[in-house]
Order: sequence, then structure tokens, then C-alpha cells
Amino acid sequence: MSWLRPFWQGVLAIALCSLAGVLGAMSAPEAAALAQPTASFNYPFLATKDLIFGLLLLAALVSMTKVAPIVEALVLFVGAHWVAWLLISGINGFEGTALAPFFLLLAAAWLLGWRCVAVLSTLRPAANWASAALRLVIPAIFGAWILIIWEAATRGAGIPFILLPPPSAIGARIANSLPVLAADVRQTIFKAVIFGYVVGSGAGFIAAIMADRVPFLRRGLLPIGNMVSALPIIGVAPIMVMWFGFDWQSKAAVVIIMTFFPMLVNTVAGLAASGHMERDLMRTYASGYWQLLVKLRLPAAAPFIFNALKINSTLALIGAIVAEFFGTPVVGMGFRISTEVGRMNIDMVWAEIAVAALAGSVFYGVVALFERAVTFWHPSVRGG
Repeated sequence: MSWLRPFWQGVLAIALCSLAGVLGAMSAPEAAALAQPTASFNYPFLATKDLIFGLLLLAALVSMTKVAPIVEALVLFVGAHWVAWLLISGINGFEGTALAPFFLLLAAAWLLGWRCVAVLSTLRPAANWASAALRLVIPAIFGAWILIIWEAATRGAGIPFILLPPPSAIGARIANSLPVLAADVRQTIFKAVIFGYVVGSGAGFIAAIMADRVPFLRRGLLPIGNMVSALPIIGVAPIMVMWFGFDWQSKAAVVIIMTFFPMLVNTVAGLAASGHMERDLMRTYASGYWQLLVKLRLPAAAPFIFNALKINSTLALIGAIVAEFFGTPVVGMGFRISTEVGRMNIDMVWAEIAVAALAGSVFYGVVALFERAVTFWHPSVRGG
């Protein structure tokens, strides 16, 4: 048995397959067909049930032999995702009829997908392109399984569309509503979010420099910052709409308020992060305040500043969308969400949520990449 290398995900997947085989029917129509053998029934997985069991068992057993990690990951990837596709495509047209074996086999496929990600995370390829590809593939597989489980659960259990539409319906809505979504993104992100983010973060940074230079401002601004940062958006947004009107300017004002104080607090803390020894050394070379600030204190504060920028990248999007609930032209992501909920077009609501999540992730990723380029010398970046 030296060739065998069992792992708990594979053993549990085989156990779930065995239990599903003992329970029998994967759907209510199949159970009815088994109860009346002489009757003619059309039921899901009529031609693919044996294939599903065979793929799961074969992938689990092959991966538990002592094969190369890349071969193991490939076998697990193909087996798990092929089974998931067969389960989802088989239940299509028979929504709400899945029985316990369907979900047991789905869980078994998920366990093999889990093992695939675990094996991939142990690989240390020598080529830089392979390492970069792994960093993309691993989270992609993880995210794909969230969608797979969501799709299979909603279709298999027959969850009402109004409560939770399947990802396929949301994707179809996105594909069919690209002009509307593009107009909403342009109104919310390219006008309100970006303008408010730049102005709010920039103003917070300048205020932090002034507060560091003038102790009176530091003692006065920081307590006010803590208080203002606790203000609820739903209280500030209607006031900004009254002050600046219904267009994107009022949403940008909300974003400015939300992004100003995180930048202020983080930058002030970062400016105090440089060591006394380094400051004393520069003072011995007759360095003035601005030389000390530019050459020592701001580089030391860079991780704090970028932390604020990353936090603000999500706060800005949330603030703009919520502000649009309190008055906006007939365009915008928040406006679309609020109106489509009233019309019970839940797939459109989820489409807006998906686009907002994607835009926020891209925004955060751009800031993170810029941080790596600027603070390449920092230990956290060198180690990552």
C-alpha cells in the first residue's frame, strides 16, 4: 500500500458517494419511476447518473495515489467540475425536484475541488509566469465553486426566483442590460465615486500634513474626525442632496465626507511611525522639517496612507450607492437598485450588485498594485 496516499477530502467524498448510492433516487421523478417500474417517466440524470458516480470515484482514487502534484490537481479539477456541470445541466427543467443524493454528490464534487485548490497552493513553480498564473487560478477556482454551489442549490431546491435567482439568470440579465449598466456605472463611479475619492483622500492627506505641522490642529481635528466618521450615511446623504442637488455632486459630497477622515487618521498615525533614531540622525545633518518629511517620514507613512486608500476605495462606492437612494436622476446604481426592487426585478438588482462588486474589486486591485510599485522596499511587500 506504499503507492496509496489518502487525504480526508477524498475519503469523505467516497463516503458521500457511497451514501448517495445507498439512498438511490437523485430526484423526485426518478423516485416515482423506481416506484412504478412499468410506467414511463422522464427524469433527470437518466443517462448520466453512472457517469457522475464513476467520475467522482475515479478522480478521488487516482488523486490518492502517489502521482505528481500537477497531475493530481488536473485530475481533481476535471473530475470535480465535470460532475458539477453534469449535476447542474441534469437538474435543468426539473427545478425543485432534487433529493438528498443530488446534494451529497454536489458536496463530494466540492470536496474534490477543495483538494484541487489545496494541491495547487503547495506548488512552487520556478517560472514567474507560472507563479502569476497560480495566483489567478486559485482564487478563480474558489470563486467558481461559490457560483456552482449557488446555482445547484437554487435549482435543485427550487428556491423562488424572487428570493434568490441563480447566477445564470443574473449573468443573462447582465448580458441583456449592458447599455443600462454602463450608464449607471458612468453616473455612479466615473462621476461621483472617482471625484469624491480623489478630493476626499487628497484633502485628508493635506489636512494630516497641516495637523502634523501645527499641534493645535492635531489636537482639534482628530477628535472631530472620530466623531464625524461615526455619522450614519443615511443621515448625511439627504442633507447633501438638499445642499448640492439631485445630480452626482451631492453623491460626491457624501464620498468626500466618508473618505476624508480615514485618510486623515491613517496619515497622522503613519507620520509618527518613523523611528526616533532616524529622525535624530537626519537632524544631525541639519535637515529641516520638509526634508525630514519628504525623505523619511512620508516613506515611513506610505503603508498607512495606502491602507487608507484601500479602505476608501470601498467606502467611496458604498457611500455613492447609498446616497443615490435619497434622490438622483433616473440613472445610477443606487437608483436602479431601489427602483428594480419595487418592480420585483430581483435579477436586475443582483446584476447591479455584481457590477458594483466587480468595480470595487478592480478599484481595490489597482490601488494594491500601485502600493506594491511604490512601497516595494517595505517588508510586507518583499515577503508577498
